[in-house]
Amino acid sequence: MTGSDTAEANSKTPRSRARPAWVGYVVPMALFLALTSVEGLWPARYIWLYMTKVVLVSGSLMFYRETWKDYHIEWRVVAPAIIVGLFVFAEWIPVDRLLPAGLHFSGGKRTALDPFSGIHDPGTRDLFLAFRIFGLALMVPFMEELFWRSFLLRFASNPDADFRLVPTGTFSWGAFAIVAGAFALSHPEWLSALICGVAYGLLLWRTRSLFAPFIAHAVTNLALGIYILQTHNWAYW
Repeated sequence: MTGSDTAEANSKTPRSRARPAWVGYVVPMALFLALTSVEGLWPARYIWLYMTKVVLVSGSLMFYRETWKDYHIEWRVVAPAIIVGLFVFAEWIPVDRLLPAGLHFSGGKRTALDPFSGIHDPGTRDLFLAFRIFGLALMVPFMEELFWRSFLLRFASNPDADFRLVPTGTFSWGAFAIVAGAFALSHPEWLSALICGVAYGLLLWRTRSLFAPFIAHAVTNLALGIYILQTHNWAYW
């Protein structure tokens, strides 16, 4: 092999070994869903399984941090994002309560652990609550917006091409419906989640910024977390 052939081969090696672009978006979400399923199988170990899930999913987000480039801090979107986030929080529980019990058919059930009666050691309880709030208000919004409204929405809009060529906030309305529906079916409170998915998607469309639905999602989840801790309504935990 000549020197030029070797150089050409070496130049092709990184590309041939490069992982597909979708992997970094899908793996954290798939890991999260798999570990959530495991939590349901061993509810007695939920505390430690949840904290392990936070560590592993956060680690996968760090490993695939090239996807973070989709986020750009834009202060112009913060105010509308907060408004949308609070709207979703305000509708989540009342809308879910409108559904008859028989229609809560999707997304499985939440563990609904009461950490004050279920965790007797104060240090363990505080550690769990720190992990739980971090997972709820930061990790999940960060991961889900990358998956649902950065990757899947763009992929479904143009599945025959590189999804990265679809600008953020640009999508087909068919893809919008698919993603909103899939987002809804991934939650026990599916009707509330459907409204949520539509609201976050429209916010993305109006702002053309993934940072907007991330902030909205974080505000919604943080508000829900505070509400649950104050009211002890653990069914939404």
